[in-house]
Amino acid sequence: MSYMNKSNSNNSITEQMVIGVTMGDAAGIGPEVVVKALADPNIRRSAKFIIFGMNEQLCYAADKAEIEPFWGRHQHEKISRDYPHKVVVADYDDYSVPSWIRGPSKVAGEASIRFCLDAIDATRAGIIDAVVTGPISKTSWKLAGAAWPGHTEMLAERCKSPRKAMMLVAGPLKVALATIHEALFEVRHKFTIGCVFEPIDLLNDALKEYFRVENPKIGVAALNPHAGEDGQFGDEERRIISPAILLAQEQGINCLGPFSADTLFLRAAGGEFDAVVAMYHDQGMIPVKLLDFERAVNVTIGIPIIRTSPAHGTAFDIVDRNLANPAGMKSAITTAIQIAATKKNLELRV
Repeated sequence: MSYMNKSNSNNSITEQMVIGVTMGDAAGIGPEVVVKALADPNIRRSAKFIIFGMNEQLCYAADKAEIEPFWGRHQHEKISRDYPHKVVVADYDDYSVPSWIRGPSKVAGEASIRFCLDAIDATRAGIIDAVVTGPISKTSWKLAGAAWPGHTEMLAERCKSPRKAMMLVAGPLKVALATIHEALFEVRHKFTIGCVFEPIDLLNDALKEYFRVENPKIGVAALNPHAGEDGQFGDEERRIISPAILLAQEQGINCLGPFSADTLFLRAAGGEFDAVVAMYHDQGMIPVKLLDFERAVNVTIGIPIIRTSPAHGTAFDIVDRNLANPAGMKSAITTAIQIAATKKNLELRV
């Protein structure tokens, strides 16, 4: 992919922040939620948008939702910051996903991988200020031969970032995960002091740089029931989690724990902590989705670019029924804009 140089034009549209949005899996609800979210005039007023996707699928989704297409269309081979449209589709018409596919497929996986890789590269090149990724099917990615189990791992590798963490935002609750896409019984083989310390450290930085929390207070969850009950139900709290917390505290991070997970998230949602570090995927995702499923946002931290995503999946079961709620995509877009603006303001102060 080649890129056009950024313009120095003083045109007010050109000066606006540019947000990339990937369409996600073409057979899922990605096209529908992208169209519905960007159809909101309040969203469109806040930035310019480049959709990395397929114009045919987007037009079909718009027709189903009785929305008049509001975007321009350009070929994806050359991405420009200075398109003369508020919304433009970088069209990947070299891919074709048949309308009858309503589940994981190799072709949809190949297309959604390409959208993501090109959007990441455009963000790294400064063509766009942040990327919002639509929902993908991990099975489709596997069928397409992807080397990554999901977005987080792809982003870290593409950005050459040795450290990364998944952070979820759901109303008042912010959560980072120590382990991500691991089978539950495999977590024990990768559960180290470093894997617990890293999300504490990255979360502390993200709260300061992305959310303007001057002195974050982080609660760290235990792995075992009742925080191990002094070793009766496992020794990971004493052997791994507590040393990681001590290491973070020695570096000036205000973190406490390990606390029993069955009460920690309630305490954090009530304001006692600014954020929580969970030990495994569902330990953190269940309270996030229970608290605010429709508007929960996934933020990748530890990488040099801004990436957000709605926390829901492809929802193959409701495709073509005009039932998909765009609230998560709207939240992901507004969060990306807010983070990009906060980061830019911090850079201007330096």
